[in-house]
Amino acid sequence: MQIQSGGLAPLSAVTIDAPARLHLGFLDPNGSLGRAFGSVGLTIDERGTRVTMRLADAMRVEATRSDAERVRVERYVETLRAAWDGPAVSVDVQRAPRAHTGLGSGTQLALAIGTAYARLAGRSPGSAEIARMLGRGTRSGIGTLGFDHGGFLVDGGPAQGHGPAGEAHTEAPPLLFRQPFPDAWRILLVDDTTREGLHGEAEKRGLASLAPFPQALAAHVCHLVLLRILPGIAESDFDAFADGITEMQQTIGEYFAPVQGGVFSSPTVAAALEAVATRQTAGIGQTSWGPTGFAFVRSAEEASGALAIAQEATRGRPGVACSIVTGRNRGATLRAVDLQQCGIGAP
Repeated sequence: MQIQSGGLAPLSAVTIDAPARLHLGFLDPNGSLGRAFGSVGLTIDERGTRVTMRLADAMRVEATRSDAERVRVERYVETLRAAWDGPAVSVDVQRAPRAHTGLGSGTQLALAIGTAYARLAGRSPGSAEIARMLGRGTRSGIGTLGFDHGGFLVDGGPAQGHGPAGEAHTEAPPLLFRQPFPDAWRILLVDDTTREGLHGEAEKRGLASLAPFPQALAAHVCHLVLLRILPGIAESDFDAFADGITEMQQTIGEYFAPVQGGVFSSPTVAAALEAVATRQTAGIGQTSWGPTGFAFVRSAEEASGALAIAQEATRGRPGVACSIVTGRNRGATLRAVDLQQCGIGAP
């Protein structure tokens, strides 16, 4: 269920499970058709983030995967505590994907921390408000919408607005389309653990260096999404979906190639996915800046074959991790000491 506005009875301990997501591409990175970005994405059933937070006598971070993650958690809690005059808490990040791999780890961590802290403080902000407070979701809404709803999603890109004092601000991207991901379909993930995707200042410099995305390409991507990918999902037409995903990814990958080193940021991931696509029907591409790549396949049996092909294609190359996941058709979940587990989004 969606967390409603208004005050809530504070809890003493809460666990949030937030899903990882695949970012499948932007509709129009430069707004050549009048509105920038717009995103396509999918939440998945593995690589998620789990955060447990408890009321405490002093601020403590019990466990994180890295020092950088610890600093980020501390900053998030300090921001929320100052904004809401909230309590001290202890935080335990029990599970999180490797950072900067295209799985949305930063946004999911922020939303999990923000949602948990809100419940301990007796607050009930929406996910978009939490994302704005913690500096997430400024280009893509897939992470926030995936946290709330799960499934296969398309957002409309951020809109520019003005507050009551006339100051400019960015509105959260609206949800344009949500459809459950077909139960039978599977996703092969291939991660090059020797690399990280672009992030931080390098990402900003990379985006600034790119030529404008041509209007004709934006129109082409929008056409693929509207008349190939979305009907494919709605009608469980795998061939249409896979063809649309591969062509959209190729178009967008060629645009970003000058700053990420190719259509795929990892040549090893590219080799694995191209091997799969030559042997069976698959929708291949890279999530966000990578290095994680994906291949959509139509069944568990075909997923086993794709996994074997990818492993053979990358044999002898260090740091390659291959796995099979399914789509996740629900958003984050919340468990509390005096509350039965419930969803934080549409089922």
